[in-house]
Amino acid sequence: MENSNLSCSSMEKVNFRTKVLSRHLNQETPIPNSIVLESFPCLSYNPPELSEPSAIFDIKEMRKLMDGHNLVERDWLFGLMLQSNLFNPIERGGKVFVSPDYDHSKEQQREITMRRIWYLLEHGVFKKWLTGKGPEDELRKLALLDGIGIFDHSLAIKIGVHFFLWGGAIQFFGTKRHHDKWLKDSEDYVVKGCFAMTELGHGSNVRGIETVTTYDSSTGEFVINTPCESAQKYWIGGAANHATHTIVFSQLIIDGKNQGVHAFIAQIRDDNGDICPNIRIADCGHKIGLNGVDNGRIWFDNVRVPRENLLNSVADVSPDGKYLTAIKDPDQRFAAFLAPLTSGRVTIAVSATYSAKIGLANAIRYSLTRRAFSVTPNGPEVLILDYPSHQRRLLPLLAKTYAMSFAANYLKMIYVKRTPEMNKVIHVVSSAFKATASWHNMRTLQECREACGGQGLKTENRVGQLKGEFDVQSTFEGDNNVLMQQVSKALFGEYVAAKKSKKPFKGLGLEHMNTSRPVIPSQLTSSKLRQSQFQNDIFCLRERDLLERFAAEISLCQAQGKNKEYAFTLNYQLAEDLGRAFSDRAVLHTFLEAEASVTSGPLKNILDLVRSLYALVTLEEDAAFLRYGYLSTDNAAMVRKEVAKLCSELRPHALSLVSSFGLPDAFLGPIAFNWVEANAWSSEQN
Repeated sequence: MENSNLSCSSMEKVNFRTKVLSRHLNQETPIPNSIVLESFPCLSYNPPELSEPSAIFDIKEMRKLMDGHNLVERDWLFGLMLQSNLFNPIERGGKVFVSPDYDHSKEQQREITMRRIWYLLEHGVFKKWLTGKGPEDELRKLALLDGIGIFDHSLAIKIGVHFFLWGGAIQFFGTKRHHDKWLKDSEDYVVKGCFAMTELGHGSNVRGIETVTTYDSSTGEFVINTPCESAQKYWIGGAANHATHTIVFSQLIIDGKNQGVHAFIAQIRDDNGDICPNIRIADCGHKIGLNGVDNGRIWFDNVRVPRENLLNSVADVSPDGKYLTAIKDPDQRFAAFLAPLTSGRVTIAVSATYSAKIGLANAIRYSLTRRAFSVTPNGPEVLILDYPSHQRRLLPLLAKTYAMSFAANYLKMIYVKRTPEMNKVIHVVSSAFKATASWHNMRTLQECREACGGQGLKTENRVGQLKGEFDVQSTFEGDNNVLMQQVSKALFGEYVAAKKSKKPFKGLGLEHMNTSRPVIPSQLTSSKLRQSQFQNDIFCLRERDLLERFAAEISLCQAQGKNKEYAFTLNYQLAEDLGRAFSDRAVLHTFLEAEASVTSGPLKNILDLVRSLYALVTLEEDAAFLRYGYLSTDNAAMVRKEVAKLCSELRPHALSLVSSFGLPDAFLGPIAFNWVEANAWSSEQN
């Protein structure tokens, strides 16, 4: 009986499905006339400049605010690159674009990178990069490096290793004898330098490097040795093909005692480009990006260098082999030794921000001309950026990029105006901003790649390729997670010092800790959420509370007999939250300072919207605001609604905001302009 019932049930299902399929095939249900599909003319490109609202603010003034300095020199450099076929000009869609040669072999990319360096050298780009004095020369150098990086990250890194790492080490670790001998020749590329710090076995932990140097008083020479395979120098930019000299970071052993990490100048190639005796060099091979940089590995087999090749601003060795230093504490000596290396983190934070600008300029311009689907019968297809979901993908990233741009400018300014007393501040801020900017860049490029659909995959449109080129920024010049932990450790040190001395907090923007604890309203309104005072209060509250929690947990661990370093390790989650809280608050403060410098009403109004979107999307995305109770669930929901409203309000200004980046058309991709003509058959034939 059961089998019979099952059989009937199965037949009923079959009959039902047959009837449905029959009605579908026979079209028994007529289609109303109102929704008969009509044919449309072929798509054509309509420049967004003709269809989008005119800018309500001065785009040139906004660009001045964004770039911060040396606009004339930046534009001169862009023109210089556009004049030469070395920068690979290609016509697409009626416009000329320049881009690196990503489809070439790594050997070809390295060769053309070096040829581009010679071209820039001949045209005076590197003038005073190592021999200049004062903030003006440094700002010019940083501005020109920005422009070089907009064209090609490989070219910027190759140049950066030579000038900022090799040259910077001689400037800051060396003394007059080194400056006189090496700086001018390095500026003119008579000497081509690299920077051998990282080893196969040690990256972020510089103190643990295994290269060993001893002193031979009978000859007045240092002897540098790679004692094991894990001590080989690794990822050394310039080492594989072109560098003639390197800065070697090594443990210095004097009379059997390890005096810690020191830096030495060593020649690795002769004037003919041949590798020097007792030096072994191998190629690091093909990479996911930066193949225009010849990263190499170096082994030192008892390489002898003159005593004068020790960079001796922090410590020296006398001719008879006595170790001399004014800084007796090894920890302080190590800190003083590494303090000048912040230049790398400064340039990474800046270049990451410009990379995000390229991605957003391409993706947003494309979304202002590309249509998809209609929302009414027979209606026109809708511009992608008119979809709220697309606005929500791109416009918060645009706001964050504006915020990071102001943060990067602030970082550059404190760097070029640095004093020895500012070393700690520069170290902490550069660590935080480097991590925040490089993480933001990678997230932005991924979202822009997806927002461009299939066109985002094309190398010529730049967005996808930039992901591979800039991925390395998350780990070089310090792993981002390690840098954030260093930030938290520094904040902990400031907290303990202030409590111990019973003096107010001073520096690192922690002065807000001296005032009463901010109180967040139990019910937030739209107008409250947009107030800069509220935004500052809740960012400061998060930083303050997390610092207090972190300090309490470390103290508890120490009371239980654990050492401080182990306590830091156990509380890594709080450390990460605190590092982000510090960075976000510091970025917000740079945004507010930039706003305060503006006198134009329309410019202030648009910046107010952008800053509010930056602040509120940070509240929405960081779970710490809910986790630690700074926002209730109802207020978090209110924040989310306000983010959507702000995206809608910024939508009419999207073109003006990306135009303010000041990126020349030629340095974007064809997708940003007439992508129909760029992909036409006629373009293919040409």
